[in-house]
Amino acid sequence: MSASLETTLDEGGADTSGPRRALAHLALVTLGPILAALVLSGLVLLALGVDPFAYYGYVAQRGLFSWLGLQQTLTRMAPLLCLAAALIVAFRAGIWNLGIDGQFLLGAVTSAALAPFLITVLPAGAVLLVAAAGAALVGALWSLLPALLRAYQQVNEIITTLMMTFLGVSFANLLVKLVFLDPGTTVPQTRTLPVADRLPTLFGTTISGGLVLGLVAVVVVHLVMTRTAFGLKLRTVGESPLAARHAGLDVPLLTVAVFAISAGFAGLAGGIEILGVHGNLQAGWNPAYGLAVIPLVFLARFNGFAAIVFVFFYSALMIGGESAARRIGVPHYFTLVLVANLLILLALAEYLDHRRRRAG
Repeated sequence: MSASLETTLDEGGADTSGPRRALAHLALVTLGPILAALVLSGLVLLALGVDPFAYYGYVAQRGLFSWLGLQQTLTRMAPLLCLAAALIVAFRAGIWNLGIDGQFLLGAVTSAALAPFLITVLPAGAVLLVAAAGAALVGALWSLLPALLRAYQQVNEIITTLMMTFLGVSFANLLVKLVFLDPGTTVPQTRTLPVADRLPTLFGTTISGGLVLGLVAVVVVHLVMTRTAFGLKLRTVGESPLAARHAGLDVPLLTVAVFAISAGFAGLAGGIEILGVHGNLQAGWNPAYGLAVIPLVFLARFNGFAAIVFVFFYSALMIGGESAARRIGVPHYFTLVLVANLLILLALAEYLDHRRRRAG
């Protein structure tokens, strides 16, 4: 046996070169864009006269290596995980639900309107359950028009969901200012749910209990989409609608179901943010979490467990970036610059990988 062949065999004689190459390739196309984005963003900082090592040092120290920062990072993860679950459902089924920011805000305003009112007549646990369910339901309903247009008229959902996001953000602000405005304050916001009645914190820390809901959402979505017949049906619809029709699947109904499930998780994310952290919703508030989570889901290759890891590091980047903005004068939205660089480099890596596979 030649030495080159021996290197491809493990102790039991099995060929492991294939899996090893696949793992190395996955690491390259996943970690490569991340490292390149960090370097490119560092060069932007240098051009602005900021030490990139100092910036990244503050980010790591505040977001990962301090107990307070770590608690804030884990709390920030809660809505992002629900949004990741929403996107995994949609993308695995071949649906581009880009309206999740609108669904998120309408879910948030629903919880912000329901919870302070219901807490006067219902126990806190029931209030949280009803407000969260209401947020998910409103998010799902907001996706109904793009869903029907895609299912029955084959209208591109990228356009319709983006339009519904614009309408959703504007409608949420309108509801806050004109319908659910708190008359007891001069700030345009809804009534406030008392801290004692919000989602409980975990183990005596400041970590929101919404983190558990987010983790459960991602894990359940991953298992359903990869281990169940229903998930197989959704993936089949996404990969080949024609084959799905030949298999006897109701493609329009499944398309509407994908929209409803995805948007429901997006609405739930907004509810978790209100019920676990803010307690109310101010007019004009729009963190734009949805579009920021898209590259994380792609980096995770639509794998729920990998998405948890990427969401964790992105949350640390957000928390640390806010601290770095205060300490060294970098605008807090520089994090979005890093995400934009990541999107561009991720697309470039996918393009080059696609060309390599076609050439091979």
